[in-house]
Amino acid sequence: MTISMYQASIPVFIHKLENLSNLLAKGAADAEARKIDPSVFINARLAPDMFPLSRQVQIACDSAKTGAARLAGIEFPSFEDSETTFSQLQERVAKTIAFIKNIDAAQIDGSEDRKITYTQRGKESNFIGLPYLLNYVLPNLYFHITTTYAILRHNGVDVGKRDFLGNL
Repeated sequence: MTISMYQASIPVFIHKLENLSNLLAKGAADAEARKIDPSVFINARLAPDMFPLSRQVQIACDSAKTGAARLAGIEFPSFEDSETTFSQLQERVAKTIAFIKNIDAAQIDGSEDRKITYTQRGKESNFIGLPYLLNYVLPNLYFHITTTYAILRHNGVDVGKRDFLGNL
């Protein structure tokens, strides 16, 4: 049995983003239950030189959105990085999922050898499809969702491994 580029990307992105949404919902509910200003969680970080939770969510969404689009050879929407509330972060996750769901298998499958070149922060990056997905996009997505999870957990939100993994 073989796995296609589509199967290794789009359903995984959607599943992980849905888990991210559930983590954010737990964070919002916890802040309300403990009467903590939600901005405490939104602006929390694990270390002084790390991004806060809000930026972790933004980058997770961008990783999935741009990764999917680049593999499909299509343009991706630009989202402002202006979210300051749980509901705004949830909207960003939902917009990202909606965009990704509109990419079909025919656009992604066969992208294993697609040349992917882009410039980010003034640096040009060059990849080939499969290594781009496996060695860059997926690890980046997982890193930022894991960091979001860790920030919430560090701040006392009752989340566990099951919340990270989601329904399998």
